[in-house]
Amino acid sequence: MSASPACSPRVGRHGPADAEFEPAMILLDDFAAANPALEVMGPPHSGRYARFCFDSRLVEAGDLFVAVRTQRGDGHRFVADAFSRGADVVLVDDPAAVPDGCPALVVEDTVAAMERYGAHVVRTWRPRVVAITGTVGKTGTKELVADVLATRFEVFRTPANYSGRFGLAVALGGLRPEHEVAVVEMATGHFGEIDAMCAMAPPEVGVVTAVDAAHLVAFGDVDGVAREKGALLAHLPPDGLAVLAADDPRVLGLAERSAAPVVTFGTAVDARYRAEHISVDPDGTTFRSQVDGWTGDVSVPWLGAHSGSAALIALAVADHFGIDRTVAVEAIAEVTHVPGRLRPLRGVAGSTILDDTYNAAPRSVHAGLATLALLPAGTRMAVLGEMAELAGESEALHREVGRHAAEVVDYLVTQGSAAAWIADAAVRAGMAADRVAITFTPEDAADEAAGRLGPDVTVLVKGSAVARMERVVERMLADGQEAGDLLVRQDRAWQSIRIVRPGRPTWLEIDLAAIGANVSALAERAGAAETMVVLKADAYGHGAVPVAHTALRYGATRLGVACVPEARALRDAGIRAPVLVLGHTPGWQGREAVGLDLALAVFDPDTALELGRAARALDSTVTVHVKVDTGMHRLGVPPGDVPGFVAELQRVDGLEVGGLFTHFACADERSPAGVAATDRQMAVFLEVIAELKADGALPPLVHASNSAGLLCREDALFDLVRPGIAVYGLPPGPDVPVPGLRPALAWKAQIAQVHDLAVGESVGYGHLWTAERPSRVATVPVGYADGLRRAPSTWQYVLVRGRRAPLVGRVSMDQISIDVTDVEGTQRGDEVVLIGRQGAEELPATLVAEWIGTSCYEVVAGILARVPRVN
Repeated sequence: MSASPACSPRVGRHGPADAEFEPAMILLDDFAAANPALEVMGPPHSGRYARFCFDSRLVEAGDLFVAVRTQRGDGHRFVADAFSRGADVVLVDDPAAVPDGCPALVVEDTVAAMERYGAHVVRTWRPRVVAITGTVGKTGTKELVADVLATRFEVFRTPANYSGRFGLAVALGGLRPEHEVAVVEMATGHFGEIDAMCAMAPPEVGVVTAVDAAHLVAFGDVDGVAREKGALLAHLPPDGLAVLAADDPRVLGLAERSAAPVVTFGTAVDARYRAEHISVDPDGTTFRSQVDGWTGDVSVPWLGAHSGSAALIALAVADHFGIDRTVAVEAIAEVTHVPGRLRPLRGVAGSTILDDTYNAAPRSVHAGLATLALLPAGTRMAVLGEMAELAGESEALHREVGRHAAEVVDYLVTQGSAAAWIADAAVRAGMAADRVAITFTPEDAADEAAGRLGPDVTVLVKGSAVARMERVVERMLADGQEAGDLLVRQDRAWQSIRIVRPGRPTWLEIDLAAIGANVSALAERAGAAETMVVLKADAYGHGAVPVAHTALRYGATRLGVACVPEARALRDAGIRAPVLVLGHTPGWQGREAVGLDLALAVFDPDTALELGRAARALDSTVTVHVKVDTGMHRLGVPPGDVPGFVAELQRVDGLEVGGLFTHFACADERSPAGVAATDRQMAVFLEVIAELKADGALPPLVHASNSAGLLCREDALFDLVRPGIAVYGLPPGPDVPVPGLRPALAWKAQIAQVHDLAVGESVGYGHLWTAERPSRVATVPVGYADGLRRAPSTWQYVLVRGRRAPLVGRVSMDQISIDVTDVEGTQRGDEVVLIGRQGAEELPATLVAEWIGTSCYEVVAGILARVPRVN
């Protein structure tokens, strides 16, 4: 999902919408002049358009809808929807997508056409262009520079986050002939984008604010980031100006690429525009500016020492344009806050929120923490989401933030898998573990923070756009503040989308909110009994670490795993809750298990004695739970041997007998035979309990109920319940409904290619399927190496565009073929649902289990680790 906005702004001559000015207008004549090969189709129309828009959900009357093809979708699918919502005309490169009666502009490439239009209007109306790039600080700098220039000129500025290559093309739909200066933000995520933007809007002034780690997947390293940002300077004319950060060696190193004079800004003693005596308080940032012997006090009503850099840049640009410095300083003092950029907001319980949720790179997160440290506050808190697109440097950079946070904050909440490194590093740096919380959804992050808020609390909220940290802020706002007026990403499109960036074109979407709700419901059903959530097989394929954190937040007190490595993964993730290894732990793993502070199931004396020796060797104690074989005959002590076994264990130094448990074989079968089998197991277990109780040897925790037992046997709750499959919203068996519980897993993929086959043509290995009619067959990049069963039976169909598409041919290791002949309009990139819901259709894991002759346990637990999990 691109971070570019969906529509060009409805702006007046002086920038963002203002009723006293003429609205912007895009003319067909200008668009045609920029695109000589343009073909106009359909009925006559006005030839005057209010703005560009490429999200049909946001179309308004008079818009020009642009059908854009991206790596993740094709806007031509939504042409009809856009027209129905009031688009005056549509811009397409596929005329077949245009419905009857819809005016259309047909070009070879819609994005290229937009860029040519932008270049045309800039070239025709000739505004002087100030271009601003850098890893951080672009938007604030743009606003300050534009406000200062507006004291003398008619100024166009790219609004909000119209900063990428396509965003700039869309934004230039708001440029008008009367604009004398254009201040544009140039963000880049790939090599060559700065060059393309400079071709649209050739700069007279180029600003590089900073260079740091960002988009490393594309750029490789920070030097690659610098190379791309520095491309801006190569486009400056000799009579232009380059404005570079004196405090950033990588930025200074770009100076040789500029044919224009270079000035520098910062706190360095040799900076041409220098800031001294910087002070930050709740009202903003002040400093003393030194420029060529001139000294002036500057006040910026924004928080953060880095705001001083933006003000220095504004002064440098003002000098270039001949604006008196006193006028510039007055304009800087009057700037308004920018949403999502360290904006102070009133929080619940009298707290103060520093909303820095627009995006996050390492440098900007450190700047946010530094600002938090400078502000007077009784209690400082940070709620930090992940920093995206850091490639192989991600863990190290997140951990650096964690160490910094430990120096600054009293409480830390993290959200997301990568952000968990922040939490772990903070604890390792000395922050108390009970002052650090790891969460995986904005809702949980906000709820975790809310309990700590009060009049003396200041909380920094920051993360990349993918983390949607504005949703955290929204839940923490004091009454009377409207999110739509204050926060980033509040339009209808952003409210309805979820950013998913899996590592492959097949992935699992895990609904942690559903898991939290399920755990809460199951814990309530358990009554006074504790709830141990079972996380075997990577939480039944759902991802053990995020599920564990979520379960503990919603009522679980303990966790269960099958083996020591599964427990190790939890401990490595900073989870300190009690963990019971339910399966066999060989004696040679004893020392590791003791070191990890695990409780272990035991059922034979030799292993128990080895575990005791391991504990003594570490001068420690290991807790064991004695498993009783009440009739399942897998693992367990025979009932008659239990009293003697327990007595023997209680005499072993280093062992603590903490529990007694059994496992039901037929609790999920509600037939008379199944109920009778569970009754027999219960009777045997109760006899063992009674005998141990009579001997004064009953362990403190007695447990028996799995999901089926919890749902069906109120007499088997004892001290602890162990729900597994029900936690994930799936039934333990066909006879055990799970009312009120929600499935938490969806398995999706994208179509890789679509083939048109003639009658008699075949598909896949062995040509097991042959077309009996002219057919369309799509290839989907998922196969048996991902857990999609090949034989003896497999999925009967998947969902595409809300319709059922049957599998055809043989399932391959990495691919399947599906018949989409009856699914109109299917194309590459379409979403395929293998488990889950799409439109009105649902394909549940239970149905897949029926098809392949197994249980839903195996279906979800069998989805292999190479399929990315997205929370």
